[in-house]
Amino acid sequence: MLLFIEQLLNGLQFGLLLFLLAAGLTLVFGIMDMVNLAHGSLYMMGAYFAATFAAWTGSFIGGALLALGATFLLGIALEFIALRHLYGRDHLDHVLATFGLILFFNELVRLVWGPGGLSLPLPAWLTFPVQILPGVYYSAYRLSIIVVSLLVAGFLYVLVMRTRIGMLIRAGASNREMIGALGINIKLLFMLVFGLGAALAALAGLMQAPILTVQIGMGENILILAFVIIVIGGIGSIRGAFIAAVLVGLIDTLGRSFLPDLLRTILSSTAASTAAPAISSMLIYLLMAVVLVVRPEGLFPASRR
Repeated sequence: MLLFIEQLLNGLQFGLLLFLLAAGLTLVFGIMDMVNLAHGSLYMMGAYFAATFAAWTGSFIGGALLALGATFLLGIALEFIALRHLYGRDHLDHVLATFGLILFFNELVRLVWGPGGLSLPLPAWLTFPVQILPGVYYSAYRLSIIVVSLLVAGFLYVLVMRTRIGMLIRAGASNREMIGALGINIKLLFMLVFGLGAALAALAGLMQAPILTVQIGMGENILILAFVIIVIGGIGSIRGAFIAAVLVGLIDTLGRSFLPDLLRTILSSTAASTAAPAISSMLIYLLMAVVLVVRPEGLFPASRR
């Protein structure tokens, strides 16, 4: 039972981390109609910036804040220099251009930081276990990821659903030509939304950095899960991205934790250990397939938020 609770929290933590990445992606995809394969590169840049700034300042929090600001500015520059010229063009053009950006950022990181990975050490106050239930201890850092992600989710909900900026964002997603005709600076709005999406990707990257090594291409595999999440949740829907990310995180974590023991009842130990991760991944894509059959627009399409 204690193991189940721990893995449940691990699944929630992983799902909320995926939500941060998927939220920025669904904002850009849903509002700008931009297929941005380079979103994972912004996740990677956030991790590299955090590792670098934390080493310079000697502070994990200071490095994280500077990394968020730097990636926000990087996102704005990227939108202004490259992506702005792709609006209104075919999605294939988006895919080809942003795939080129993936290669660009990978080689830029190799040039600036070298081919070896970096590490982002945690401060002492985040390295100890916290008792969350009698007899149940959980990593303080993983718990902080859950708390920060929930706070960001609440902030995004308020921003999108309860503010004038959010009203403009939702209007831009529905009819960008109309809000442009009403005098709204649609280019500035798109630039700020893209910068926000970049900062969210950076937040996910820097929070994952102490758990995994900061390395070239670290955002490419997790980007696939982010696209799966926005398909399941509904393109442009923050609420859909949140629920889908939690579902994906739980399915992946619980599957990898408990499927090996279940499979050992019918397979050898080696075969069960090999098959369990593959089946866990298959369950995620099976969920996406079922959702596409039953609700092609996703669980919570933007038009029904």
